[in-house]
Amino acid sequence: MPSIMADDPILRNAVSIGVATAVYAVSFGVLSVGAGFSVAQTCVMSLVCFTGASQLTFVSVIGAGGGVAGALPPAALLAGRNALYALSLKGVLSGTVRTRALRAQFVVDETTAMAHAQSTVAATRRAFDLTALCLFTAWNIGTLVGAVAGRGLGNPRDYGLDAVFPAVFLALLAPQLRGPDAMRAAIAGVLIALALVPIAPAGVPIIASAVGAVPVLVAAGRRRSRIAPAQAPEAGR
Repeated sequence: MPSIMADDPILRNAVSIGVATAVYAVSFGVLSVGAGFSVAQTCVMSLVCFTGASQLTFVSVIGAGGGVAGALPPAALLAGRNALYALSLKGVLSGTVRTRALRAQFVVDETTAMAHAQSTVAATRRAFDLTALCLFTAWNIGTLVGAVAGRGLGNPRDYGLDAVFPAVFLALLAPQLRGPDAMRAAIAGVLIALALVPIAPAGVPIIASAVGAVPVLVAAGRRRSRIAPAQAPEAGR
């Protein structure tokens, strides 16, 4: 097996991602049980939703005292990025309706990144499928282990596991802050969230911060649209 993985970088990377995801999933299982969900509810969430950031957001808001109405919108907002990923995976999400529906369930950050790292259509599909298989298996096994173990751990905050969600969220956010416009939008969102945390129910600051960042991004888009015609080459050159 080691020799096979050494000669197959796609398989090696997919397995490595799966192993890392399993550790992340154990933390989710512990946090979910600590937030009041049963082992069965936690495992079903991972089987059906299969999007770590959204799942962690949901259980974190519930664990902080928020209700479903406050937990669902930010979780859905995070999951919405997967729809944008799907638009860039036309070569993968093809075939019959059943095949497309099955693969669509596994459109997440890691599968998308692995697919885009390949140079041929065949390699793209293989990388997506192998990563999806490793991720789904590792995520659900890790969730089960964490949920069962979490029943005997008590409060996960005593072990610092409540820091997993913000750490993962920042890891997902960091690559998006490459330009000044994105940074300004992020700062606007942070200021709004910090202002609302002491007075708003759990989950509301996340939603409000996302909405508050929209005007910054809209203004940036308008500015770029005004600059583009001025930079275009004159006709006839």
